[in-house]
Amino acid sequence: MVESFTTVQEDSKELSGLQAKLDKLVHHKEKSAVQGAHLHAFIYFVTIHNLTENTVTLLGRKWILVNEDGTTTVVEGDKIVGECPVLEPGGSFSYNSYHVTHISAEARGSFHGVDEYGKKVHVRMEPFQLEVPIDSSPPPSAS
Repeated sequence: MVESFTTVQEDSKELSGLQAKLDKLVHHKEKSAVQGAHLHAFIYFVTIHNLTENTVTLLGRKWILVNEDGTTTVVEGDKIVGECPVLEPGGSFSYNSYHVTHISAEARGSFHGVDEYGKKVHVRMEPFQLEVPIDSSPPPSAS
């Protein structure tokens, strides 16, 4: 449910000065199809900046994909690409990852962690679009 995005962690504070931004989004059409649907990989490059006066340790992430057909996919878990980055004041952490889909969607992301005093904090990213291009080629035949 999209509403759950607004409560990243009920006792977590959105930390002013902690910023997450999409640096780049790359589309790649996969060579395979699932049940006649062409698959598309979206590789996203993200940087999280700590512009606060406190050290922040990032412990996990949550992504919500609102698909154009009205369905929602939620992906959340511990760590960010296998890491728990520690961001000193003025520091940043950059990474890339991907999502494979057959349908366009809006992606919403957030990252959560703790500050140097153990207080739970989070930062949200501005939503961005995963636009599957209209493909004029027919789907592969099932022969």
